[in-house]
Amino acid sequence: MRQALGLAEVRFVPTADPPHRGAPALPAAARLSLVDTAIADEPGFTLDDRELRRPGPSFTVDTLTELRAELGPRVPLCLLLGADAFAGLATWQRWQELPALAHLVLVHRAGEALPVPPDLDGLLQARWTEDAAALRREPAGRVMQVAMTPLAISATAIRQALATGRDPRYLLPDAVLARIRREGWYLHDAI
Repeated sequence: MRQALGLAEVRFVPTADPPHRGAPALPAAARLSLVDTAIADEPGFTLDDRELRRPGPSFTVDTLTELRAELGPRVPLCLLLGADAFAGLATWQRWQELPALAHLVLVHRAGEALPVPPDLDGLLQARWTEDAAALRREPAGRVMQVAMTPLAISATAIRQALATGRDPRYLLPDAVLARIRREGWYLHDAI
């Protein structure tokens, strides 16, 4: 995504208290450490722990509001969303405010079509662009779809492989797998 869109950086923001799913299996500090390990040698990747420091549910609108205040009103900001997240966007806290704070970049996972619920169709029609340069010219407000090389990898499948004794090598960075094994994370969890 960084290369495809010409982004200066990609921030990874682990969630503390996800409002749309159950509590994460690992504590926040462990998940933060895993993300840090995963992106350590990648230029342009940054770890942002703001949601772990903020009390209460991790609402994306709050995170983008903070980032917009830090970056100023003219700096382009993109929110990268998987197709599954986009499908449920209308259930998010104050989701209508998101386009004023950032561009929405919709990323397809392997073999999935972009689901467009009826309540989001107007958002797409009014803001759609296929021009990545438009995301750099404007600070927010556009919606773009980016096709990614199909990789059928999911966090759930990796956790299931670990919990059942299968080897998830090549599905995540070697350093992350080594850390998980060293700490014993996910190895015997019920998924």
